[in-house]
Amino acid sequence: MTNPTTNLEEAGTNSGAGKEITANSTGAWARWKEKHESTLRDIRLSIHLFIKSPLSILGLAIVGTFIIVALIGPLIVPFPDDATGTIHMSQKLLEPDSTFWFGTDELGRDIYSRVILGTRISLKIGLIIILIAMGIGVPLGITAGYVGGWMGEMIMRITDMFLSIPGRIFALAIIGAMGPGMTNSMIALSIVWWPGYVRLVQGRTLSVKEESFVEAARSIGARRARIIFHHILPNCSSVILVKASMDMGMAILAAAGLGFIGVGAQPPTPEWGAMISEGRNFLPDWWWYATFPGLAIFTTVLGFNLLGDGLRDILDPQSRG
Repeated sequence: MTNPTTNLEEAGTNSGAGKEITANSTGAWARWKEKHESTLRDIRLSIHLFIKSPLSILGLAIVGTFIIVALIGPLIVPFPDDATGTIHMSQKLLEPDSTFWFGTDELGRDIYSRVILGTRISLKIGLIIILIAMGIGVPLGITAGYVGGWMGEMIMRITDMFLSIPGRIFALAIIGAMGPGMTNSMIALSIVWWPGYVRLVQGRTLSVKEESFVEAARSIGARRARIIFHHILPNCSSVILVKASMDMGMAILAAAGLGFIGVGAQPPTPEWGAMISEGRNFLPDWWWYATFPGLAIFTTVLGFNLLGDGLRDILDPQSRG
């Protein structure tokens, strides 16, 4: 038979151990909170500043909706095959109704399905352009600002040379050499986009490297790589994030512009600029063909611009005053 006294002792031991674990967890949380109190205060202040701006919240809502639609788009469209070369001539150029919310095009394809599926393409285009531009521009900007010397001068003169050429014209020249297509248009826009990051990061690095904490790290013999990755880059991240958030919408707009003139994404890819280019031939009678892709571009670019403005107000200390 089980001894009741033994059971009571075991229960008491387990209860004591549980209280000890709870106390340790509470103590660890208190120590962590005390250690990161400054960071938590900055986060609370940032959230407060962001909430005070209705336009920033609107931008966040638009961008959040854009990302969600891009991720789940194929699951929510009624006619996913209309993103390919499917043809339904019996239902061409139908007005918007309960079946075809945005109407149909000259091949009978559902414009709503193509606009929603084009969201993922636009997100892909914007991310690739910005990530490549940042991958080139940020390291070069830090090198030019922190290392300086002949290397910095060479980087900045090359950057100035790229900045002196109008971006769209340069992109068209690159596409003319490589051939039209969505991939080539993303490569071309990435090539003309990185100089902006070099100029921005170089100026920020020149300012940060004169700060006392960088001088202190250098005086105790910290290696150059450690100073760059632990001090310079984190203090450049705020301006990079703000620029990237605003550039995202502009990159989508630039890619749509290339698609509009026929050198970007090619039919039947449901890219918004290409859809507007096809739909302009049917204006004004079949207005829905070009209107809804245009509204998608307008809303997306507006959302990223509003979000970028909100992030700038939070992350740029000078804008708070």
